Amino acid sequence: MKIQKILLPIIIIIGALAFFSIFIVKEVNQAIVLQFGDPKKIILKPGLNFKIPFIQNVVFLDGRILNLDTPPIEVIASDQKRLIVDAFARFQIIDPLKFYISVGNERVARSRLATIINSRLRNVLGQQELQTLLSKDRSKQMSLIQEGVNVEAKNFGIKIIDVRIKRADLPEANSEAIFRRMQTEREKEAKEFRARGAEMAVTITSTADKDVSVLLANANKDSEIMKGEGDGERNAIFADAFGRDPEFFAFYRAMQAYETALIGGDTSVILSPDSEFFKFFGNIKPKK
Repeated sequence: MKIQKILLPIIIIIGALAFFSIFIVKEVNQAIVLQFGDPKKIILKPGLNFKIPFIQNVVFLDGRILNLDTPPIEVIASDQKRLIVDAFARFQIIDPLKFYISVGNERVARSRLATIINSRLRNVLGQQELQTLLSKDRSKQMSLIQEGVNVEAKNFGIKIIDVRIKRADLPEANSEAIFRRMQTEREKEAKEFRARGAEMAVTITSTADKDVSVLLANANKDSEIMKGEGDGERNAIFADAFGRDPEFFAFYRAMQAYETALIGGDTSVILSPDSEFFKFFGNIKPKK
């Protein structure tokens, strides 16, 4: 029992020492072993490691490629045009000791990098015209920005992998002015199109009216000619019929007159029985 009482505290102490002495570095991390704040060892490879308990402590740093979104800034181009630039960067901690000594932690590093990137953006983009910043040549400017930021980031043990512009917009006041100018230009173009359309409509309508008048005149001319020719042929037929049998022709014309005057209608005609109009009635004999 005495041995057990002695061994139990010893086992607990050994276990505590082992617990506080052992630490694991993951594949995505880098580690710095500090002794009273003084760096003693840099661990870059993942695995199981040891430290002096209660005297040494471990600071873990991310070894992956990290993203940084910088706050939007206003850049004045060389032609005095203003542009709101929103950029982002990707960086990696390549020297943990220098990183820890210069900035201490990732939050401070991000703040320092954002300031450097924005400064380089203003410096490089401010030497270019707005049209250049919005063209394909912008990639060259981004390369210059990345190189400049990398020079300063090396002092922090950081490597800049890439710097890119996420968005580049005109300030709100400029955007409204440009929108109003574009709207005015479009309204002007619309008025010109409407005027041209109205002019074309008048031309088409006038041409159509002219064509209609010509067609109607030609049709009336042809109809009058055909009517005259028909009347001529009719008169010729009548004349020929009258020449062959004048008595029958007179009788036929009288029958047409009777049909027109006596059949139907509300017109009253008062004639004498011995009128020339009824000369063919005298020859009609009643049936026996």
